[in-house]
Amino acid sequence: MNIRNAEINDLPRIMEIFAHARRFMAEHGNPDQWGPDNWPPEDLIRSDIECGKCRVCIQDGEIVGTFFYDQGKNIEPDYLKIDDGAWLDDSAYGVIHRVASSGKVKGIGSACIHWALSRCRHLRIDTHKDNLVMQNMLRKNGFIHCGTIYVRNGSEPRMAFERTDMKQP
Repeated sequence: MNIRNAEINDLPRIMEIFAHARRFMAEHGNPDQWGPDNWPPEDLIRSDIECGKCRVCIQDGEIVGTFFYDQGKNIEPDYLKIDDGAWLDDSAYGVIHRVASSGKVKGIGSACIHWALSRCRHLRIDTHKDNLVMQNMLRKNGFIHCGTIYVRNGSEPRMAFERTDMKQP
């Protein structure tokens, strides 16, 4: 699988993938994370593409997944406050958001994580309490549940996960 920066002409396909992901989450007991307001909005994804933080996963010439990636010190304002626990490491980190798959290829989430780990050995990610598929994938990939964070654009708390591993991949 190849992962590259998304381009503006990828936007329609990316939005199709998000629509599929909303249906998948609803069918697997997580209808509220993205479903009620058709998250994420197209203008946010357009902005992610324009600033070079939206990625696409390519298999056999087709976009089969997408995610947001950024890295730095305190880059995610929603992560500055964590309840019911603590982050493992306060150094600069990579953050992954909006992981979505077309459903045509298994392992998109793990591929995104491995790609991010090749760039930064300290990652943070959050998910909804009902997103058991994502929670299981994160634990399988060495993430530890660290506490609860609250996102500005959502009323539900999110489970915060972190992986810090300064060993070489």
